This record gives sequence, structure tokens and C-alpha cells, in this order.
Amino acid sequence: MVGRILRSADFQRVLGTPPRSRSAHFAAHHVAAWPSVPAKPRAKAAAPELSTGDAPSCPPVVDESHDGPPQPPLQGRWLGMVVPKKHARRAVTRNLIKRQMRALMDSAGAGLPDGLWVLRLKAPFDRKVYTSPASAQLLQAARDELQLLLQRALAPRR
Repeated sequence: MVGRILRSADFQRVLGTPPRSRSAHFAAHHVAAWPSVPAKPRAKAAAPELSTGDAPSCPPVVDESHDGPPQPPLQGRWLGMVVPKKHARRAVTRNLIKRQMRALMDSAGAGLPDGLWVLRLKAPFDRKVYTSPASAQLLQAARDELQLLLQRALAPRR
């Protein structure tokens, strides 16, 4: 089973690296790291009641660093997906592509190195070739290209 990347700091960290593999429409980014852990909220100390009532407090700390106990050896894969509206205008198409990304990571992900993975749609599929937003041809083309992308990601890095 593949976990999900949920925090924008993790997406930025992974997308800040060069792609591990590319295809005509997709890119795969990888970082051998754990997802960031949200900072635990600080317990509020009991303060005496003030006459000013509930004044706004300071905003929460934005620092994403993790200074907790050392982590055990890295095990597991986490997947993030970027399918922008710019490249897939219809929600049906975006959902079809995301389903293919998840299915391939679940099936072929066991052979991939552990860490954070982001699969990104970097170019639109030609609407003249794939007229229906959820056609079987588009589904097969996306699946084939994603399989090729993950096979390239398995190849040793130069």
C-alpha cells in the first residue's frame, strides 16, 4: 500500500528536485525521505482572566523542520499527484489520470525505492486525438505512458 503526501511542504521539497524520469506527458520526482511531521500544538497555560476578553493570539509557527527523536530506517512509499487544470481542463480527465497514477503506484510501486514520490502531468493530451474526456483510448495511453515512466524510474541513475 502506498501512502499519500498531504502537506504542501512535502510537495515543494519533492518538486524542488530534478525529475527522476520523464515521458511526453508526465514527470516522476523522488526524494528518499519521510513526510514532514506537523508540529504538535503547544498546550496553553492557564492564564488569569483579562478584562480585554478574547484578543487574537499570535499566528502558529510556520517552521516545517522536525527536531524529534531519530526516525527508524526509511520504509514505505508516499505518493503525491499534480494534475493541473491547465493540462486537463475537465474533471473527468483529471480523475482518470489520478486513478491511473494511484493504480500503477499500488501495483508497480513495490519495486520502486522508498521515499516520497510525486507524479506530475506536465503536458496536455491532444484533444483532437482523444475527443472524449474519459475514453478508453485516453485511459490506455495514460496507463502505458505511466508504466514506461515508472520503468525508467527503476533504471539506475546516471
